[in-house]
This record gives sequence, C-alpha cells and structure tokens, in this order.
Amino acid sequence: MSAANTGDTVGALTLRPLDPLRDAELLHSWVTHPKAAYWMMQDAKLQDVEREYMAIAAGEHHHAYLGLHDGRPAFLMEKYDPRYIELVGLYEPEPGDVGMHFLVAPTDRPVHGFTRAVLTAVMDELFADPRTRRVVVEPDVTNEAVHALNETVGFVPEREIDKPEKRALLSFCTREQFLNRRSPASRGVSP
Repeated sequence: MSAANTGDTVGALTLRPLDPLRDAELLHSWVTHPKAAYWMMQDAKLQDVEREYMAIAAGEHHHAYLGLHDGRPAFLMEKYDPRYIELVGLYEPEPGDVGMHFLVAPTDRPVHGFTRAVLTAVMDELFADPRTRRVVVEPDVTNEAVHALNETVGFVPEREIDKPEKRALLSFCTREQFLNRRSPASRGVSP
C-alpha cells in the first residue's frame, strides 16, 4: 500500500493489508471501545472480530487495511465494491464506485487534525487507483461528527437509506470534489 505524508505536523500515514489473526486482538480493543459505537461491534468477542476479518480477507469484494501512524497501528480502513456488498439494491452503482469505511483508534492523547489527516490519506489511497471515480459512504444518520468530517474532504450527501443495521446517509465524493478540497485555495492557504 502507499504512504501518505499529510503535509502537516501529523506525520507519516501508511497502509498495509490487515492480517485477521495477527491484528485481531488490536482490532478487538478498537471496535469494542465506547468511542467506536458506530462500528456496531461493542459486544463482540475476540473470536467474532477474527471471524469477521477472516471473512473479509477471504472475500473478493471487500478488503481491510491497517493504517499506521509513523509506523504504529492507528486506524483501520475498509474498501468494498458496492455492486456486491453493503449497498446492493439501495442505490444504482456507477462504474468506478468504491465503498469505504474507516475507524481511528481510540487514544488518550488526541492529535489535532489527526482524523481529518487519516480520512485524507484514505481518500488518497482510494483515488490512487485510476479506476476509482467516486467514493461511496453510508454512515449512520445520527453520526453528525463524521458527516461534517466527510464534507471537509468533498463528500456530498445524497439521501437517507435504510440498511438492515441502521438508517444511513448515502454520500458520494468524486475525484474532482476531493481534489478541489485538497487545493490550496480550498484550505485558505495562499499558493
């Protein structure tokens, strides 16, 4: 996977394929943490996390990556093909659509701007594939913090949808929308 230098004081963010067995204990501590309530695995046992990520690893249309901050585990990224999982029958996928989830590890020492840097690095990774034309997300409608964060990188909400596990806000970000948000003018920075 690629490395991203976020261009600020956050540090280097990199991604590597998730190892479901080696990384399960770490992931378990993340997904069961109270700050990960929207991940919907609060009551998961270690074996549940192993099983979930083994299934993802075995699947053709869903992939999980461990994100590293200066070489240390700090976030999780999943990408999926919405034609086959997550959003089947809930919207009309377009060629080049890629679904995404991300989770920042809980910490007692938050770094200002870190979550936005992670989301930017995730988007950079997804758009590094020239086949990706649009990133699709479906966060819980009540997760206002992630809606605001998504907007900062270019996501535009389309509509609410009913998934089996939640009411979600279907949102899209094209390559152009993302790049426009990354431009110096959009960040209030002089060229």
